[in-house]
Amino acid sequence: MNASPPGIEDVRDAARRIAGAVESTPFMRSRTLSAIVGAEVWIKFENLQFTASFKERGAANKLLSLSPDERARGLVAMSAGNHAQAVAFHAQRLGLAATIVMPKGTPFVKVARTRHHGARVLLEGDTLAEAAAFAHDLAVRENLVFVHPYDDPHVVAGQGTVALEMLDVAPDLDFIVTPVGGGGLAAGAAIASAGVGGRTKIIGVEVESYAAAAQTLAGKSVSVGGATIAEGIAVRDVGALPISILRAHGTDVLVVPERLIEKAVILLIEIEKTVVEGAGAAGLAALLAFPDRFKDAKVGLVLSGGNIDTRMLANVLMRGLVRDGRLVQLSVEIADKPGALARLTDTIAEAGGNIVEVQHQRLFGALSVSVAEVDMLIEAQDEAHAGRIVLALEQRGAKVRRRSPSTSA
Repeated sequence: MNASPPGIEDVRDAARRIAGAVESTPFMRSRTLSAIVGAEVWIKFENLQFTASFKERGAANKLLSLSPDERARGLVAMSAGNHAQAVAFHAQRLGLAATIVMPKGTPFVKVARTRHHGARVLLEGDTLAEAAAFAHDLAVRENLVFVHPYDDPHVVAGQGTVALEMLDVAPDLDFIVTPVGGGGLAAGAAIASAGVGGRTKIIGVEVESYAAAAQTLAGKSVSVGGATIAEGIAVRDVGALPISILRAHGTDVLVVPERLIEKAVILLIEIEKTVVEGAGAAGLAALLAFPDRFKDAKVGLVLSGGNIDTRMLANVLMRGLVRDGRLVQLSVEIADKPGALARLTDTIAEAGGNIVEVQHQRLFGALSVSVAEVDMLIEAQDEAHAGRIVLALEQRGAKVRRRSPSTSA
């Protein structure tokens, strides 16, 4: 898209335009997260928007800027979920017809919620880029207005209102840290920060398997792909407009591993009692990955996207317990005699462990027929406690093998 970048007045106009249509979300200091990461952490709870994402800001600003003719034609958008819901919701609110094209692998919860807002949903393409190509073609064939999720000046200006609200509350922020997919939020934040004095540095964050913006800004060819919990920022083609803005403002984009995004999701649930999808937790993941970068700084995090599949969330939480040593999988060899299993469970109980699952195995494996193997999933307080449970079993003469979690998980 060839478009002039918006300026601070465009962001302020967007703030006035969308007032009352989107939430002015809470922005509060987190004492516990501040202690964990060694910085003064403030959180902007954009996951409390009606559709759980800052994407509402850009979508509302774009739709409210349309001419009467454009409104009558109807809209088409492509999205992996949050932009889709934002466009569908605000189109329904304004009485506009909306078609949303989503990749085939989009989480079911996002598809269902987009349809709930009255949009026609089409699942096309295996990637966001393929869905975008279909949506562009559909816009031409049906004369629809294409609402881009990030490569649009009205959308960028709308997203910039997040930073404007943060800086109104805390003008002395050293950093605002945002997730980066297509780059619209980071670009809008960069414009807002520069427009109010430029004291606050904007930092973008990508997951390592989709580091398109970081690669582009570094002048490298883009190489991305693979499964990620952060599907909301799993973008191959960063917007030309956002990239030009990020370049002009010297915005850095950090890259974080998948496991730290999972850890950030868990911390936000356990500490802030708030549910955020992987993409929306990327900012906290950056603070965990680069503690020296943010040490003693005042940092504003943009949380966004509460649209995480419940099964995926359950898996993330359970994997977190495994990594922390709070769920331990053991294979224990015992004599195949009466009372042996009872003595094994008594030992675990005496050590303070809780048996979650147990399977008594006699028929498979290369064990003597006089020996049984017991596979157990045990709950412990922490890694040290898990070690004490294993030691207690070994001191009773049991042969114990502990299955370690994948280091790449």
